[in-house]
Amino acid sequence: MSGVGLLSEHGETLIGVAQEAIRHGLEANGPLAVDPALYPALLRERRASFVTLRAGGELRGCTGHLEATQPLVSDVARSAHQAAFADPRFPPLAASELGGIEIHVSVLGPLEPLAAASEDELLRALRPGEDGVVLREGPRQATFLPAVWKTLPEPSAFVAELLRKAGLAEWSRRIECFRYGVESFPAD
Repeated sequence: MSGVGLLSEHGETLIGVAQEAIRHGLEANGPLAVDPALYPALLRERRASFVTLRAGGELRGCTGHLEATQPLVSDVARSAHQAAFADPRFPPLAASELGGIEIHVSVLGPLEPLAAASEDELLRALRPGEDGVVLREGPRQATFLPAVWKTLPEPSAFVAELLRKAGLAEWSRRIECFRYGVESFPAD
């Protein structure tokens, strides 16, 4: 992604915002209101993020946004709250789990359309280990962050699982494909 490394000095701050948003959610039973004016200029820029929670190395929640609609610090706080309390795959995080949670913040670069008229064309265009990928057909959409390549390193398996996640039985020429880069904290 262009600008990789620009945020590196702010990684601890972003992790701290995510931690604070989760603690606030446990204590106040609601999302944390963040004042972007209290943060450096880079963290006030409109950027999209995902927050991933892991417990014992296993996924415990992951939510975020593909497109930038608010300042990055606000987006991270919102994504962290949703990952902890509103990921439909998991029950809301309990206070007893907080000490064992690992928090990962991914700041997304812009979506880049991929011209792929077939699944084979998409497979040839992908950069394993580097690309985050979005597949979209009508109202159905799914994404995998670049970190997913660690568990699905074979492009055909990666795409098959992404199709399944989107609720698509098979490839269709109507599927829109996008890639994006991320800057992750802690660094992968």
